[in-house]
Amino acid sequence: MEGLKVCRADMTVYIHPSMSNRVSKAIYRELSSLLFKYDEVFDGVILAYALIDQDKKAKKAKVLSGLHPYFGVKLDAKLLLFSPKSRMLLEGKVVKLRKESIHVIVLGFSSAAILEEDIREEFRHKTKHGEEIFANTSHRKHVIKVGSMIRFSVKRLITGDHSFHFFECFGVRHDNDKDYPSRFRS
Repeated sequence: MEGLKVCRADMTVYIHPSMSNRVSKAIYRELSSLLFKYDEVFDGVILAYALIDQDKKAKKAKVLSGLHPYFGVKLDAKLLLFSPKSRMLLEGKVVKLRKESIHVIVLGFSSAAILEEDIREEFRHKTKHGEEIFANTSHRKHVIKVGSMIRFSVKRLITGDHSFHFFECFGVRHDNDKDYPSRFRS
């Protein structure tokens, strides 16, 4: 899946003086607060982190002057970022089907919606045994239903409140599609 990348970050974490005897715990707490939130500096959502040489740099903290004398600890960290862009291929699990849309969860935390006008023409909405599905008219076995994993291309990305809320996507793709890039065919 596209959109995942690893980057190295030199960062400074500001710690309250009450945590001066538990610096490691304060650092991990601060980094954990960044997880699964959109960060403009990194242009993506931080999914995981790993500290590099934390012990050496933690001993060189600087106290900041001011009303609340926080101290800054410089860190080197490796970050796993989810940073989708327009026209990237993503995959997700279908969680809801309606005649006018398909709703998908990507990586378990961000949602996508594929609207009716963006679904390929060969897929028709049907209700079979009380269950809503999208069936492919040319390949009988190609069916999209709740729980299916699908691949799609990002059309537009909307961020807000420090997280990805919604992708507007198009072009549900399947393995037998000749227009689909060969690296994604099984």
